[in-house]
Amino acid sequence: MKQVNVGICGLGTVGSGTFNVLSRNKDDINARAASNIVVSHIGARRPNSACDTTGVNISADIFAVAEDPDIDILVELIGGTTVAKDLVVRALQNGKHVVTANKALIAEFGNELFDIAKNHKVTISYEAAVAGGIPIIGALREGLAANKIEWLAGIINGTGNFILTEMRDKGREFEDVLEEAQALGYAEADPTFDVEGIDAAHKLVILSSIAFGTPLQFEKVFTEGISKVSPLDVFYAGELGYSIKHLGLTRKRENGIELRVHPTLIPKTRLLANVDGVMNAIVVKGDAVGPTLYYGAGAGSEATASAVIADIVRVSRLVGERVNLNVPPLGYSLDKLSSDDVLPIEQTETAFYLRIAAVDKPGVLSKISQILSDAGISIEALIQKEPKEDQEFVPLIILTNKAIEKNIIDAIEKIEQLDTVKENVVRIRVESLK
Repeated sequence: MKQVNVGICGLGTVGSGTFNVLSRNKDDINARAASNIVVSHIGARRPNSACDTTGVNISADIFAVAEDPDIDILVELIGGTTVAKDLVVRALQNGKHVVTANKALIAEFGNELFDIAKNHKVTISYEAAVAGGIPIIGALREGLAANKIEWLAGIINGTGNFILTEMRDKGREFEDVLEEAQALGYAEADPTFDVEGIDAAHKLVILSSIAFGTPLQFEKVFTEGISKVSPLDVFYAGELGYSIKHLGLTRKRENGIELRVHPTLIPKTRLLANVDGVMNAIVVKGDAVGPTLYYGAGAGSEATASAVIADIVRVSRLVGERVNLNVPPLGYSLDKLSSDDVLPIEQTETAFYLRIAAVDKPGVLSKISQILSDAGISIEALIQKEPKEDQEFVPLIILTNKAIEKNIIDAIEKIEQLDTVKENVVRIRVESLK
């Protein structure tokens, strides 16, 4: 049995989990890999008491791992897109395979890194970069290779999902739940990446590129966060039979690809609507297989380590082999990637939830309905609340049929100009996920 030497850079939450699972399940892992996988070098600024690293070479300089001639696979778990990128480039140039859990690195620089890897006849694997322990990358690249993917949609950020679940179940305000999420360690001190959708956008662009065989185009992802979602809208969505989820969605259309992250009303009958707390789930619709669901822990030390080690096992089979059997990084040969455009959000098509604060008097609803009709937008459902005592404005809840985003934007602008409408119209997209 050949020996495969692994160097781990970063011994934090995921790094320590990877080291410990490799040690604990060594016999099973090696049997699956048909190799003797040995962690022989660790790059970390400080030791981690959760790991027994006796006998392992440890360097404070992570680049020493990339320069170590005995290392076959470098595992990058330091995060970020500056030092991590330099480290990965150095490792690739030195002929080492790379395994990473770094979604930002792949989403923003993957095209460049894949080219470098190809030129040096090595590979980059990144199963752990999306949805933690859920093996969605392998499913898209290999398990669904027979299919033309029509669309995929996912809850791919646990922090946002936890916040929306608490708001729905307990009627709590966003800021209140965010503080709890930070106290529980689900959200960072600066939660921007999670609650404003940047983390989900990194993951979605990776999934979309694999699904449709396009280069990574992170700069074209439409991203909208959940910080403005009101408990009132969560409540009204429930009355209409929907749950609000922070959804990442990509869909192939004749004129391009939709690529968007935003709060979304999903029918309660859909499986994704019932994914709660910090869990992740992705639905993929293929033309041959139909819809398939992938559910599990989207983060965590050993859950993410599970995906990291799956890549180590797969890559270890390539080490020392003269025939390159590696799956292309995006599932398609790099020279066969399509040039399909990502559609601007104004050209995407979906249904909408609208909440309008309107004066309670005759004729107001007919004017609003006429504006929507003139824009080619039909109403699917409507809730008109009874006014409370001394309340001049009442909430009017409208669910539209599918409409082009530009048309709904134009219609809302006209609705907001009515003297009988107070405040800005609240707009949330709706997806049936059929």
